Amino acid sequence: MISVVDAFYRRTDDPTGPTDPTDPTGAGAGFDATRSTTGPWFADAQHMGPPSALLTRAMRRLPARDDAPRRIARVTVEVLGTVPAGPVTVTAQVERPGRTIELLSATMRAGDRDVLRARAWRLAAGDTAAVEQGAVEPMPGPDTGSIGLDRPDGWLPGFLDAVEWSWLDGSRLGDPGPGRGWVRMRVPLVDGEQPDPLERLMVAADCANGFAAPLDVREWLFVNTELTVHLHRAPAGEWIGVDAATVVGPDGLGTCSATLFDGHGQVGRIAQALTVRAR
Repeated sequence: MISVVDAFYRRTDDPTGPTDPTDPTGAGAGFDATRSTTGPWFADAQHMGPPSALLTRAMRRLPARDDAPRRIARVTVEVLGTVPAGPVTVTAQVERPGRTIELLSATMRAGDRDVLRARAWRLAAGDTAAVEQGAVEPMPGPDTGSIGLDRPDGWLPGFLDAVEWSWLDGSRLGDPGPGRGWVRMRVPLVDGEQPDPLERLMVAADCANGFAAPLDVREWLFVNTELTVHLHRAPAGEWIGVDAATVVGPDGLGTCSATLFDGHGQVGRIAQALTVRAR
């Protein structure tokens, strides 16, 4: 039984009201980050998956200069500090417009400070199906894993309960990595909306550090300062697979990297820089 049923965010402005013509998609909007966004360590701080997805939502909805198909090929989210639950504001803009290449950006603000900044490259889509190559073998599907969550002692409810987990290779939450498994959102990203697969992928992508946890979390902190996602095609479906590993260096730094999958196979890769220190 899950203990959290709220959407990750509720709109706090009027999504049906008049729209700024320079921002016709609601990208500059107010939200309430619910309990479902909160991570396992602090009851008042968001896990980075939902806010990364919310910034991506804002950038994805920015209008292009024409109707030609485009795809987001890279998203980087920079963590400027603790992201509190509660009221936040998201703004987005096209920094570099173009016919084939666009640079997008988005910011999340809480109170009087910016807490997250994101940038994305949005590229013109074309037909390269005849020369498609290079993807790794698909990962075993979520139906082959152990579905469920055994939350370790002391880990708080919130985000962990707002997503569904399928663990492969016998791994569980809190086990030392490398690790792999599948993630599916149980709740909408924004109340009343159907999540886009890209938003689902961004929620799952920030779970890589958890799948790959290299050290005992009761004794060590390994916190990511950013999340960078590269995509070679648009994701599809509800389940997102994560095959993750972490490297810890000799002087307090680390890297987490992962391959991302949907039901059709590999869809992209992620990387995170980590600060590693004893508790």
